[in-house]
Amino acid sequence: MPMTPPGSALRLDTVAQDLLFRQAHSTHVFTDEPVTDETVQAVYDLVKYGPTAFNQQPLRVVLVRSHEARRKLVGHMARGNREKTARSPLVAILAGDRDFHTELPEQFPLFPEAATRFYSDPAIRERSAEFNGALQVAYFIIGVRAAGLAAGPMSGFDAIGINKEFFAESAHFVLAVVNIGWPPEGARHSRGPRLDFEQVFTTA
Repeated sequence: MPMTPPGSALRLDTVAQDLLFRQAHSTHVFTDEPVTDETVQAVYDLVKYGPTAFNQQPLRVVLVRSHEARRKLVGHMARGNREKTARSPLVAILAGDRDFHTELPEQFPLFPEAATRFYSDPAIRERSAEFNGALQVAYFIIGVRAAGLAAGPMSGFDAIGINKEFFAESAHFVLAVVNIGWPPEGARHSRGPRLDFEQVFTTA
């Protein structure tokens, strides 16, 4: 029985599949070409439609562009992440907002009172901001790839230090730090192993 070509059951063409997943890699090696605000806005205008609970959007992003902000951020990164963060064309601090519920009447117009009442518990808001913010982080990374950029997401950092440095006067808290830039020619490397379908899926 002939094998089904990978991706043939998908509506997305193979070029897009490769761009977003198969040929895309987390990387911290980029060209010197800058990443403009217009490009970042185009990424966000695409990925903001990714599904979340109650259409909430707890993601908040700080684009680290100034030398001083970059210096402060690098000081809170894990040792192995400092050099790559210092030299990346653009670094984004992706954070969650614990007070996302204040915008739910606009984002969830059918049942605004029910949504805001459900999130009146700070502990529920914290968990929801972390989970749905993480979903938005994943959408953002895919959007970066959709623009032809490469992303280097990192979780190796002093979260307390970053929160104190960048979010001391807000309800925001860091979720991830992502290096962003244009990938150089020949920068691709061999794909690391992934679990097979049979290892992940069961039928109940």
